[in-house]
Amino acid sequence: MLDQNIKAQLKTYLERLESPIELIASLDDSQKSDQIKELVTEIAELSDLVTARFDGQNSRRPSFGIAKAGEAARVFFAGLPMGHEFTSLILALLQVSGYAPKISDEVLQQIKDLNISQNFEVFVSLSCHNCPDVVQALNLIAIYNPGSSATMIDGAFFQDEVEQRKIMAVPMLFQEGEHIGQGRMTLEEIIAKLDTGAAAKDAARLNAKQAFDVLVVGGGPAGATAAMYAARKGIRTGIVAERFGGQVMDTMDIENFISVLKTQGPTFGSSMEQHVRHYEVDIMNLQKVQTITGADQSASGLVELELENGAKLSSKTVILSTGARWREMNIPGEQEYRTRGVAYCPHCDGPLFKGKKVAVVGGGNSGVEAAIDLAGIVEHVTLVEFGDELRADQVLQNKLRSLPNVSIIVSALSTEVLGDGSQVTGLKYQDRKTQQEHTLELAGIFVQIGLLPNTEFLQGQVELSNRGEIVVNDRNETNIKGVFAAGDCTTVPYKQIIIAAGEGAKASLSAFDYIIRSGHQD
Repeated sequence: MLDQNIKAQLKTYLERLESPIELIASLDDSQKSDQIKELVTEIAELSDLVTARFDGQNSRRPSFGIAKAGEAARVFFAGLPMGHEFTSLILALLQVSGYAPKISDEVLQQIKDLNISQNFEVFVSLSCHNCPDVVQALNLIAIYNPGSSATMIDGAFFQDEVEQRKIMAVPMLFQEGEHIGQGRMTLEEIIAKLDTGAAAKDAARLNAKQAFDVLVVGGGPAGATAAMYAARKGIRTGIVAERFGGQVMDTMDIENFISVLKTQGPTFGSSMEQHVRHYEVDIMNLQKVQTITGADQSASGLVELELENGAKLSSKTVILSTGARWREMNIPGEQEYRTRGVAYCPHCDGPLFKGKKVAVVGGGNSGVEAAIDLAGIVEHVTLVEFGDELRADQVLQNKLRSLPNVSIIVSALSTEVLGDGSQVTGLKYQDRKTQQEHTLELAGIFVQIGLLPNTEFLQGQVELSNRGEIVVNDRNETNIKGVFAAGDCTTVPYKQIIIAAGEGAKASLSAFDYIIRSGHQD
């Protein structure tokens, strides 16, 4: 099951176990049970502190639980936690033994204060780079709330249940059998979802903060770089963001960031956060800005932000780096069937459509790359492009056209997502040249049609272009005194990680220069 390199790596990690643990397998007569038995046996052979048992009574079979010796298991894996979930397995082994998680004391106390007795399930695919964060978060909640349990379920292991429960997007999260969320969620987001008083606590905590020198809105590459550059100047710096990492966390492979040959979005985002935290930047996650008031309009002479939860923050300067999000088709049926056949992440949700027919809407690099990836999983892929020709790089087009199970339709206007009330059954489109209507019979639709800047909350407050981008000059200044902007949310062309990072540095240096020249350096 595990090759020698992985065994050696795992053996090294198991040396950090704080106390004896048990792996308790619940098996049946299936071949999948044999695989789980083999995995559990191999792990137990790597450490004297790990014992394997095969008398588990978990109703979900095959599966295995991890328990501190003498206690009941609360963390379960229904499937083989390999691929992206191998890290989830390692952390679960260590943390169940008592190994301290690498989270702040504040967040750990929030987990303990939940004081809940709930059973959580999360359906995953092993190719999903968003799933491990949810699995690891739920495991921590179960470990520190003795009446709770958390189960990772590999959709490929339980395909019949996936079909029955109509799970067409991962991660898909259930609490006591009730669906409570899907898609990428951080530990803080899940805690906030479970703690009904979280918003009020957050508002009180934020209102008590002193004014910042530089306050960054957004935690993607532009925001993270801006915060790091500011903090290195020795000035009071904060980041307020809906989620640290931004769109990078939804990106699979990154191969064009100089000096980094290849990495993955979540790994890159985690490294950014570690770098920023090294400089003791005050990171305020899960916060959404509602209004902004310029320094020359506020009574305090500072830039003021009001958050969605009612809290107010002030700063000598603000850098807007709110990034962008996937553009939606905005056609009938899209919202109704979102996560029920309409998807935006082929890497995460593609395995759920194994052996089925799907469409990819969008003929740029993202769309063609998605179609290529999906072609290796599904029965057939139809790429639907609005323009008269594909816009992707020629090397990608050549690869796509070489695949036997791919069709390409150009000059096509998608008009409606079709479904049977519970899941997608097709896509309607109009031939833009003949005006004829056509229908594709499909199980899934992957939307890859570009980005929209996250700037709606700034309308009427900050000057925006006709595309909704923040208008900036060569010093990243906006039309509001003390407010700068950087990254994908601005009019700067070419939306790339490395460009966003560079613009974040420029904006931060401009903000520092503004502070000095305006007499705010005290």
